[in-house]
Amino acid sequence: MFKCKNAITHQKDISMNHYRVEMFREKLKNCSISDYHGLISPGLTCYLNSVLQVLFMTEDFREAVKRSCSKDLTTIEQYLRRLFVDLEGKKAETHGIIKMLGITDVYEQRDAAEYFEKILCLTSPEASKIFKGELNHKSTCCRCNKTNDSRSFFWILPLAMKDSLRQTCSVVDGLKSFFEVQKVCGVNQMYCSQCNKKRDADTEWELTQNPDVLTLLLKRFTFDCKRKRYVKLHCEADIPQTLHMEMCTYDLYAVVNHFGNLTGGHYTAEIKSFETGEWYCFDDNRVTRHLFKIGHNSLRSCAAYLLFYRKADIRKRPIEVTRKLSVHIQTPTLKKDVTKQRKERLLSLVFI
Repeated sequence: MFKCKNAITHQKDISMNHYRVEMFREKLKNCSISDYHGLISPGLTCYLNSVLQVLFMTEDFREAVKRSCSKDLTTIEQYLRRLFVDLEGKKAETHGIIKMLGITDVYEQRDAAEYFEKILCLTSPEASKIFKGELNHKSTCCRCNKTNDSRSFFWILPLAMKDSLRQTCSVVDGLKSFFEVQKVCGVNQMYCSQCNKKRDADTEWELTQNPDVLTLLLKRFTFDCKRKRYVKLHCEADIPQTLHMEMCTYDLYAVVNHFGNLTGGHYTAEIKSFETGEWYCFDDNRVTRHLFKIGHNSLRSCAAYLLFYRKADIRKRPIEVTRKLSVHIQTPTLKKDVTKQRKERLLSLVFI
């Protein structure tokens, strides 16, 4: 009888210890343990902070900037290099970059996409080429079938969105719409050199060079003809985690969000680390570990504004492409979970 009571007491102690461990583990999950640092910036420059964090968390871009020895005062790389070195160990200040970009009123609302492009234009070709793609604009005369081609590079592909009754907007549909053939006619007719007059024409964009990082802009700011003013579209965007374009596959790794409207708002960035495989939320001087709510096919967001897709390594993950554009979800693969290791060390210290 005595042994039986001891056994029961021992079993209760084990259950209680297990319960305490689980409770502590849950508390650790909710702790804002982060492996990265925020930005200290003046005024309301969240639009700049969000894209700077995306650039820092883009491995190839970060390494290219750190390798650069340029002392050219017309480039921004010396400021980026200093910022990236600081961010690896502490919170960093953005005052130098703000001055370099010519921002005098730090309280004025500005566009994150505009400053993303400005930074790339002031960066060396070695670093900026990671985001650089090429498009061909093809026009075909509907009468004589003569074609004209015009090539140009791009940093960002803008995707149209619809806001009919706040329905969900699809990034995939936006991409298909961007690349589909459009007919121009009437007052928009194009001049045909072979016909020597204006003709109806079919026009389309072709992606002739895939960038290493594909950046998509969701056109949430648009002109409302009825209200005769610019408005923001708040519809929920259906964002695939993996894109198949031609023979190139892209994986989502960063999202810049815009909350608010045209008169006032706030930018944040949610980025998947190439070092830990975890998602983090970058909100000015704060960085927290963040978990996306992943649906069956995609992420959904009514605030997503800029999407960043990294080209997948085809050699490691061969994919058979049967359509021009298709989408599916890839389960995230962690390289090394630094945050998890920290939490496990804390657990071992408490319960030894």
